[in-house]
Amino acid sequence: MRSIAVINQKGGVGKTTTAVNLSAALAHSGKRVCVLDLDPQAHASLHLGVTATGTEATIYDVLCGNATLAQTRVKVNDRLSVIPSNIDLAAAEMELAGEVGRELILRDALDADDGDFDFLILDCPPSLGVLTINALVAVEEVFLPLQPHFLALHGLSKLLRTVEVVSKRLNNRLRLSGVILCMYDSTTRLSAEVSSDVEAFFTSEGTGKGFHQGAKFFDSRIRRNIRLAEAPSFGKSIFEYAPDSNGAADYRSLADEVLAQRSEVALPLAVARAS
Repeated sequence: MRSIAVINQKGGVGKTTTAVNLSAALAHSGKRVCVLDLDPQAHASLHLGVTATGTEATIYDVLCGNATLAQTRVKVNDRLSVIPSNIDLAAAEMELAGEVGRELILRDALDADDGDFDFLILDCPPSLGVLTINALVAVEEVFLPLQPHFLALHGLSKLLRTVEVVSKRLNNRLRLSGVILCMYDSTTRLSAEVSSDVEAFFTSEGTGKGFHQGAKFFDSRIRRNIRLAEAPSFGKSIFEYAPDSNGAADYRSLADEVLAQRSEVALPLAVARAS
């Protein structure tokens, strides 16, 4: 199973849209996919038509030790499931603050889970707190959605540093394996310039050694598309809401690239350093 955390500490860059619609695209391609919503805003859950009202167990209950992942998993269709979130998750940061080994709770829950999936995709909160650290410890890959805008790149070094520290100290399997440009507007010079700068950075960095070795700057660009913005309000992925839209075409193309990635994209750190 490929486990992927979709993260960016800046909101509004297409993180949840990417986590949900990439998952849906992979499911449409025949893969078994589980989305894990780690954001207290629960936008990924809502996007897939799942609303946790407070009576059902959510990822909050898993982190607090009151439920298993299997008890919280909700089936969206035959190949796509979601582990939902709700606003209660916002309290987890404080409740887990004094917990010994709090960074390992999600990893241990996943190790104990018997779910049979090809992909596990985590939608992380727009912060670098306990929830995001749990995600980074639990997965093997990180996908970074970026908006081609200079302000969207602000703080990128801090995010990369956090991933690198987790890779070195807590999870030596962790790799930044994909960079995705979202909200792309091919008609603007700014998009082209920022895209070129980001691609040059990750291409040069990716040739070296470290947690981002082999990071792929995906060729697929997620264009600005009103249908992508409308789909969450109907509780549907773009493939159920507007399958013929540019948004559906872009995420279908991205899924094809993800499926084509080498299976060894997330090399152990020791192997990467020895190569």
